Amino acid sequence: MTQLVERTEVKDYLAIATNLSKRLAASAIERDREAGSPLEEVEQLRASGLLPMMMPKAYGGIGATWMEGFTILKELAKADGSIGQLYANQLALSVVPLGIGTPAQAEYYTQATARHHLFWGNALNGRDARLKIEPEGDHYRVNGIKSFGTGLVAADLRIFGAMQAGVDHPIVFVLPKDREGVVYNQDWDNMGQRRTASGSFTFTNVLVYADEVLGPPPSPDSASGTLLFLIAQLSKTYVYLGIAEGAFEAAKDYTTTSTRPWITSGVEQASKDPYIMHHYGEFWIQLKAAIALADQAAQQLQAAWEKGDALTFAERGEVAIAISVAKAFAARAGLDITNRIFEVMGARATAAKYGFDRYWRDLRTFTLHDPVDYKIRDVGNWVLNQEVPMVTQYS
Repeated sequence: MTQLVERTEVKDYLAIATNLSKRLAASAIERDREAGSPLEEVEQLRASGLLPMMMPKAYGGIGATWMEGFTILKELAKADGSIGQLYANQLALSVVPLGIGTPAQAEYYTQATARHHLFWGNALNGRDARLKIEPEGDHYRVNGIKSFGTGLVAADLRIFGAMQAGVDHPIVFVLPKDREGVVYNQDWDNMGQRRTASGSFTFTNVLVYADEVLGPPPSPDSASGTLLFLIAQLSKTYVYLGIAEGAFEAAKDYTTTSTRPWITSGVEQASKDPYIMHHYGEFWIQLKAAIALADQAAQQLQAAWEKGDALTFAERGEVAIAISVAKAFAARAGLDITNRIFEVMGARATAAKYGFDRYWRDLRTFTLHDPVDYKIRDVGNWVLNQEVPMVTQYS
C-alpha cells in the first residue's frame, strides 16, 4: 500500500494539490499520447491524502467545504484534464451514500473512504439502459453492458446504475473492485480525456448483495438527495475552469519565452505586440468572470448542502440555475481560450512535441456530454417564466 500523508488542516491541502499538479504536468503530454489506465495517477492521489476531501470529520474525513474541494479540483485539472475528471468524480461519488444511502450505508462507505483513502469510479450513464438487474432471493443478479465507466479500472469502489423490469428509475449499487463477473472491455480510444479509461464494462451473472443497493435514504422525498446531480454538474464546471486556466498559463509561458514578434509588428518581443496583448486581456477577463460565477455557485451549493432535509425544491432550483449559468459560461470561455491560444503563440506552437492541443481536446470531449445550449435554455426559461429545471441527471 502506498504510504499516506498525515492528515493536516484543510488549508494545507491546496499546497499539496499544487505540488501534485506540478508533478502531473511534467508527464501530461506523454500520458495523453499513451492513453491507457490511470492506475499510477490514482495511487498518487491516494498518497497525497486528497481522496477523503468531502468525507465529514465525524466519520474521520477531512470535512472540506465544496469551495475548498472544487479549488483543489481546479488545481489538478490545470495539469491534466483526465486527472481533473477523475478527481471531480471522486468528490461527487464519494458523497453519494450520504445523499441516497441508508444511515448505515452512509456511515460504512464514508468511514471506509476516510480510513483507507478509497478511490471511487462509476458507470451511471442514464442514457445507456443495457445493464439489467433482477432480484434473486434476498439479493440481485446483474447482466449486460454499461458504457462510460470512468475511472473504474482504478477504483476501489464502483457505482453502477442498472434497470429493473417494472421500475422506471435506475437501481444504483456499489461494488468492490474484485467482484467476479465484471470485465472492462478496453474500448476507450477518444480524442480527449484519454487517461480516464472511460470505456464500457460487461457484466456476466454478477452477484449484488442487498445491502450494496443504495437506499432508501431517511427522507426519500427531500430535495437534499437531488443535490448529488448538482454536485456532479458543478464538479464538471471546475474541470472546465482548470483546463482553461492550464491552457492560459501554458500559452502565457510560451508567448513570453518562445513566440517571435510578427515581422510587421514594429516591436522587439511578442509580449509587446498590441494584438497579442489584446487577446490575453480577453482571455483573462473571460477566465476571471468564469471563476467568479463558479465560486458564487459553489457558495450557494454549500449553503444548500448544510440545510440538509430542510432544503426546499424551490431553493434547490435556485442553486441549479446558478450552476447552469456558471457551467455554460465556463464551457464557452474555456473552448474559446483553448482554441485561440494558438493565435498568441504562433505557428511553431502547433508542433506535436508541445501538446498544446490537448487542452482543447480534453475540454471539447467533456462538454459534449452535456450540451451548453440546454443549460442556456433552462436559464432563459427561469428568466422569462420563473421555472427552474426539472430534477434529472443533467440538472
